Formats: sequence, structure tokens, C-alpha cells
Amino acid sequence: MRHAFGFVVGVLLTPALLYGAAWGYVQAGRSFDGAGQEFTDRSRVLGAFALLAAVGLVTGVVIVARWASPLVSLVPAVALLGLSACFLVDPAGVLDLPGKVPPSGDMDFGLRMLLGSGVYGMMGFALLMPAWAPRRWGAPHGVEAPEREYLSPAER
Repeated sequence: MRHAFGFVVGVLLTPALLYGAAWGYVQAGRSFDGAGQEFTDRSRVLGAFALLAAVGLVTGVVIVARWASPLVSLVPAVALLGLSACFLVDPAGVLDLPGKVPPSGDMDFGLRMLLGSGVYGMMGFALLMPAWAPRRWGAPHGVEAPEREYLSPAER
């Protein structure tokens, strides 16, 4: 049951990480003037950095949490690494995908930039690491296996 719940959370977490990082990237880029080296909209940059920090925090918790099913991190890892691998094989085809998935506009730019710069691949490898730990696949820490009745040698 733990792994079924972990799979569902992983499926829900994947677009949250993709869109959260992309939206934060776009908003941070809009609020900073690189030529003048100053913030154009301080409240926007604070919101963008808060969103990026939240994406980083959720990613870190998923990586570190021993109680979580490894599927919580494995599902987004496979999606991010698969998307990055497809980008390496067919960049034009993959960069056209964000235009086909709502919402369009600035979000498409963020998705394309993070995919093209390898950020999604890096996030995918980081999320893949917890799935390699064998104890993450077993029962959560502190949960004992059900006790069996002891049969004496005479009863066997």
C-alpha cells in the first residue's frame, strides 16, 4: 500500500516540480535587469525565489525522507531523465512539447530553458538516487514484521 501511495504522490509531484521550477525561473528572469544589474520588481523576485526554494525543499525532502516510498522520487526521476534523453535525441520535437500542453506563454519559455540547460536532467539524477537504497523498498523504519506463533519442536 505504501508503494501505491508513493506512486500516486510521484505522479502528482512530477508536474509540480516541472512547472514550479519553470514558473520560478521565468518570474526571476523578468524581475532582474541584467544590463543595469538591478531588480526591476522586488516583490516578483522574492516570490520567484520563494517558489524556487519550495521546489528545492520538496525535492530535498523527497530525497532524504527514509519513510517515503522510493516511488515518490523514482516516478519524477524517470520522467525528468526521459524528457532529458528525448531532448538529446530530438531537440526540436521535445522543445515543441511545451507549446502543446497548457498553460502556454511564458511557462513554455521556462520549460524550454530548464530542459535545454540540463537543469531537469540534474534534478532527475538527484531524485533517482534514493531509489537505489535497498532499505527504502522495505518496511518503513520502526515497523516490525508481524509476529508468528512459536511452535515447539514437539508440536511440529
